[in-house]
Amino acid sequence: MKNFDINEDPHRRYNPLINEWVLVSPHRAKRPWQGQNEKIHTDALPEYDPTCYLCPGNVRANGESNPKYESSFVFENDFAAVKQQPILFEENSKPTFFKAKPERGIARVVCFSPRHDLTLPEMNLPSIENIIRTWQKEYTDLGSVDYINHVQIFENKGSVMGCSNPHPHGQIWAQSSLPTQVEKTQNSLKAYFEKNQSNLLQDYLQEELKLKERIVIENERFVALVPFWAIWPFETMIIGKRHVTKITDFTPEEVSDYASILKRLTIKYDNLFETSFPYSSGIHQAPTDGESHPEWQFHMHFYPPLLRSASVKKFMVGYEMMGEAQRDITPEKSAAVLKALPEVHYKNK
Repeated sequence: MKNFDINEDPHRRYNPLINEWVLVSPHRAKRPWQGQNEKIHTDALPEYDPTCYLCPGNVRANGESNPKYESSFVFENDFAAVKQQPILFEENSKPTFFKAKPERGIARVVCFSPRHDLTLPEMNLPSIENIIRTWQKEYTDLGSVDYINHVQIFENKGSVMGCSNPHPHGQIWAQSSLPTQVEKTQNSLKAYFEKNQSNLLQDYLQEELKLKERIVIENERFVALVPFWAIWPFETMIIGKRHVTKITDFTPEEVSDYASILKRLTIKYDNLFETSFPYSSGIHQAPTDGESHPEWQFHMHFYPPLLRSASVKKFMVGYEMMGEAQRDITPEKSAAVLKALPEVHYKNK
């Protein structure tokens, strides 16, 4: 019987944030690929597109005109997934298989820049800092609404991630309930804090900083790493070195360092396959229910789907849908690949 080799042998890894496991199959990274290849969009975008409903001064789908904004711009989502209108509802107290309840919320779109052709890695640091300050303001404003208990800031980048418009933008969905993934994280963080009287992600980060096996980028106040339990091939997470429960607790220096690590990380993503790298990213932070939540630690997830090239992506199908998440390339390998990439954007070589 051979000795276990975490870099070669199939194994499961535990994710303490959501109390789930992921199957890792390193040997499968060598398999040939004869599946779907994504179309690579190489057309250069203009600085301004008169047909884009997010560009300054243009008319949106609902007939309203955007102002001629010069930095970031926020507006109510014209096709919101949640609505602000209160709904009268009487919950059925009897046991039933058909549970449902209304969900009240607010959905907004955040245009990162008036430039139609610039994504995060190509923006300058002051512009990214301005986006962060916009996120801070929206978290404060939305979180102060009496029925809002969670504010989810996220970005879907690229058509392969379902993004319907290439103009650089993200979204914010604020709602009365904790979403399922956030509730799982909340439960895990709280259980760990109550047991250890310390913060799970802060303790985890200290161990990662000792090992240096999965660190991609580090600056004075933030770390970008591939989590030990990562699911997506080049998944990363940004964690603050200081215990900070929410984005509004950042010092001006932390805003600058956060902007820097966002730019550096997304440049590495673009450089990996020399393409505008698609991903879904999102910020996890304390709920806005009025409680202090010392168990929480601000962190940001990046879930990019590309696996072997700009045209080959990972699919969550079959076993992943019926059993549990699975990956081939190990987190240590993907961290080494990302870490070795240059921090000068490939377009500027």
